[in-house]
Formats: sequence, structure tokens, C-alpha cells
Amino acid sequence: MTAPSLAAAPTALTGRRNLEGNEACALGAIRAGCRFFAGYPITPSSEVAETMARELPKVGGTFIQMEDEIASMGAVIGASMGGVTAMTATSGPGFSLKQENLGYACGAEIPCVIVNVMRGGPSTGMPTRPAQGDILQARWGTHGDHAVIVLAPASVGEAYSETIRAVELSETLRVPVVVLLDEVIGHLTETVDLGAVAEAPGIARPFATGPREGFLPYAETADLVPPMPRPGDGYRSHCTGLTHGPDGFPTQNPAVAAAALTRTTDKLVLHRARIESWREQATEDADLLIVAIGISARAARQAVKDLRAEGLKVGLFRPVTLWPFPETPLREAVAAAGTRKVLVPEMNQGQLVLEVERVLAGRAEVTGLSRIDGETLTPDEIAGAAREALK
Repeated sequence: MTAPSLAAAPTALTGRRNLEGNEACALGAIRAGCRFFAGYPITPSSEVAETMARELPKVGGTFIQMEDEIASMGAVIGASMGGVTAMTATSGPGFSLKQENLGYACGAEIPCVIVNVMRGGPSTGMPTRPAQGDILQARWGTHGDHAVIVLAPASVGEAYSETIRAVELSETLRVPVVVLLDEVIGHLTETVDLGAVAEAPGIARPFATGPREGFLPYAETADLVPPMPRPGDGYRSHCTGLTHGPDGFPTQNPAVAAAALTRTTDKLVLHRARIESWREQATEDADLLIVAIGISARAARQAVKDLRAEGLKVGLFRPVTLWPFPETPLREAVAAAGTRKVLVPEMNQGQLVLEVERVLAGRAEVTGLSRIDGETLTPDEIAGAAREALK
């Protein structure tokens, strides 16, 4: 089944609405053509499942509450292999449980969207408190070298639009996409103009066409996205989590294995221009640049306004696509402004700062600002750290 276009969206998904971030994620997925959701209730993501349970049947979709997070991810993979656009949602402990099946989806190139609303950890942690401790898990949570896209909305409107984009990227590139929210964005209520999202010609998965004889389910194509066999269309296909060649069957041939793994990661490099997204605020002359995501970026945005009012040249660089990280845009922003200092505020003990240090590689002095007590970083905290760094 080909996912419907945005132009075919249900009329209920238009107009201005007051929405929670979690609710916006669900409506964005439905607007993009998601017609299957399997999940398990977990704070603080449960509203995504609740909204899907209410809204999916209205558009002919299917909602299933599974017995646990492992089964939820497995059901999403199965539905997607059957040709249906599928999504799940969870929080930290559940995201950990999904990782093995997420690795299967990466290796077998099965489109799916996973919403992870971050909370305090590790283990059960602080279920109702905000955190940003899953930044590295979102990229490297499953084992081995693998390709994955992670989007990090910082508003309810972006929770809606970026989930639509998550479905589009997942379906058209055959790759799992994680939508990474923190608890504050997930539970924040803002007014969203659902109809403001541009219409699209369609979010279409590349399904196999043409001769059945000699079909290779993982053949290398010009865009590195092999057409996917749709059940019932008569294409012979083998799907496995084992490393496989173009025919889909397991291989330990070094050259074939290397080519298969390289193609899945090269696929994101080839399409990087359409995957990457970021926002800049007052970066053109910034002596100090703040790099942040989610609610920390919203606090940083106010800090930048306050510091500019004091005459300090401070800017904000916000990755919307968290993985692959927008490396070149960040380097260019630092180089263009001659930025000397970079501050990375985050609600963990220092994860995003590691990537910023790697990307800048000495081009600017990088300092981290952490908070791990279940409270958000405030504009005053960030502004204070910026003033100290500029001394």
C-alpha cells in the first residue's frame, strides 16, 4: 500500500488547534500516511498512543496495544514489511527494550518511525521529570555500524511537522527514523496551524516494479535505496537480520558484507542535503555560539536575546536533525563569525558536547553546561554560563 499524499489528509487534521507535543506527533504521523501503531503505555509518551488509539480508526488505520515494548517494535516492523506505514512511541526504558528490533529494521532496511519522549534515567529513573539523556542512545543504541536518522523538535509545531518529515524520510529512504522529544516539549501545549504544512505530491515508498525473474531485493541502485517487494506482488524475497548480499540471503563473504553495510550508511551521506535541518539565531557575528536542542534550545533562545540586549555577541545554533549531525553548517557558522567560544547546555552529564567537540576539532573552545536533577536549564543559567565563558 502506498502512503497517501498530504493533500489527501483527513479534514480533521486541518485548521488551528491547541495541541500537546505528544498529540501533535500522532496527528503529524497520521497526516503523513501512518496507518498502523503498536505501542505500550509509558510515561511521558503515553499521549502519543492515546491519540493514535482515538484517531487512527477514523482514517481506516489500526492501533494495537502490545504486551511490551519488544513486541511493539516487532509488530511495527511486521506491519511495515507488509507495506503499511507504521510507528511506535516510548520513553527511555522502553526505548532500550526496542533496540534489538531497531537494529533489525536498520539491517533489513525496514521503514518505521519511533517517537522517544525522554525522561530522567538510568533505569526507571524519574518518569515524570524532563531530561535529555538519550542523545547518544538514539544514534548508537543498537549494536554494530548502522544507519539511523534522529530528528529533535523544539516546539509543538515542530513535533507535528518533523513527525511528518520523519515518515517521509523513513518511507522514501527505507530507514528507521527516531523523533526525539524531551518531556517538556512532549507535554507543552501550543497553538499549531495544521494546514500550514505544505502539500506534497505523496510520501511514496519505493516498491518493486518490473520483471519478477531475477529480482534482487537489496540491489544497489543509483540512489542507494533498493525497491522494496510488496507482499502479494510476486517478487521472491528473503528478509533477515543477518548480514546479506543483494539477493537478501546471509553472507560471510568479506567483499559482499562490506559492500552491504557500506551502502546503508552511504545512503544517508548521499541524501544528506534533504535530511539535514538546523536553525540559527544571531550567529553572523557571534563571539560565543550556543548549541542546544529541545527545551534547552528554547531557554537558550531567550538567553541570546537577553545577552544581545547587554551588548554581548552571542548566537544560537540548533540542530533539528540531530543525527546525522549537521557538521558542515556548524563549522561554517563558527568560521563565518570567527566564533571563539561555544557553549553546549544540555540536560545530561555531557553527550551533545562530545559531538560538538568532535565536529569543531579545535576551531573554537567548547564548554558544556549540564543539569541532571529533573529540572530544566533556565535562560538565566545559560546566560550566566555564557558571560563566564566570555570573560
